[in-house]
Amino acid sequence: MSTLKYKVAAGPEGYLPPAAASCGIVLPEKGEALIEGAIVPEEEAMLEIVKKLQNASNPVFFPGPLLLWDWKEGVREKAKEVKEFADLMDARIIPMPDYRPKYPMINPEIEINPNHPNLTIWHNQIDVCVFIGVHCHYANVALKIVRGGTDCYTIALCAEMGHEDAMISLRDVGLQKIKALKEIAVKLKKGGQG
Repeated sequence: MSTLKYKVAAGPEGYLPPAAASCGIVLPEKGEALIEGAIVPEEEAMLEIVKKLQNASNPVFFPGPLLLWDWKEGVREKAKEVKEFADLMDARIIPMPDYRPKYPMINPEIEINPNHPNLTIWHNQIDVCVFIGVHCHYANVALKIVRGGTDCYTIALCAEMGHEDAMISLRDVGLQKIKALKEIAVKLKKGGQG
């Protein structure tokens, strides 16, 4: 669908990678998603998300406060589905419960710090990661840092409009889309085509 020349690919892209939006990447409309900066149908991105997670050697989910804290109706159910999806993908979970910097040092074995998400990825040798339940402004910064300094493939499951700096970005992710991702995963594990 998209004919852009810039591709949002795994890095490392350098100390100061360009924001994908400044390179012409735009957010998808409802029913669409982004794969490496190209706008695609949502179903195509969902299948690619499951394939990337299944083929990863060390996939990790990074749930943020919007998913970790039971702050509004429906969050508990969504968190349960995300946990089941991560388990289905044989993925670990490293929670991101708080964004405040933990200076002078963080422990990358137990948490991701949005100021240095690359440390967590390097230390844990993560090849595919999923951001979910992370406030958009923090996700945007962290995704750019990850792309700038690591070769980790990033997936953003966003409850809002998506993230240009993720390699795959799915928008409007709620309970039903998590369930749909799980269904695709089960079908692929049973040998289906998705």
